[in-house]
Amino acid sequence: MNGNESTSTGPALIELAGVTRVYGTGDAAVHALGGVDLAIVQGEFVAVMGPSGSGKSTAMNILGCLDTPTSGTYRFLGVEVGGLTHNPRARLRRNYLGFVFQGFNLLNRTSALENVELPLIYRGDSPGVRRAQARQALAQVGLTGWEHHTPGELSGGQQQRVAIARAMVTRPVVLLADEPTGNLDSARSAEIMHLLTAINRDHGVTVIMVTHEPDMAAYAKRTIRFRDGLIETDHSHTGGG
Repeated sequence: MNGNESTSTGPALIELAGVTRVYGTGDAAVHALGGVDLAIVQGEFVAVMGPSGSGKSTAMNILGCLDTPTSGTYRFLGVEVGGLTHNPRARLRRNYLGFVFQGFNLLNRTSALENVELPLIYRGDSPGVRRAQARQALAQVGLTGWEHHTPGELSGGQQQRVAIARAMVTRPVVLLADEPTGNLDSARSAEIMHLLTAINRDHGVTVIMVTHEPDMAAYAKRTIRFRDGLIETDHSHTGGG
């Protein structure tokens, strides 16, 4: 596995085998991934690190079904994702994956509750079901009583909690977090990491997080470091912050 030292056990939830990603052709071709092998089992908390251009963001985009390998295979729960057409891929994202971003990506003129309801609207759930599940998700991240506040009325840490509730409202199998503490101070960052740790521990959600901060990566149980389109190191540790 490209020199890595993971101690993961059990059947793979996610499996990359010989995955490459090339953008462009000829002399202008950029080899973002050079043949990555990776297995992640259900319930892991994985931090993904590496310098700019190392391939970590490309790998995350492939894991999130936002991009496809140029060659190699990506299996999710044993299903070859690369062979899926657009609609099945969209269903996989909608039903199995949750996304959290550095910039929160909330609708500014919409309440916290309505922001959290959005994925359920896309899924076609009824208004009553949406409202109940969104309230439950906000309670899960400690925002009971803040349902009707807009993002402008919330702190950065609270906005990221809303974003996490929105990612969790569909009860995903995997939560993909891209620099989730990048816009937060150290105290709010610690709060968000404790929340992600609790989601992983208490709900069994697999968390895969890109970060450039070693103190944030320390909360994970496994750290994968990319360099030059390959996995440079892959270490398991106790984690938990």
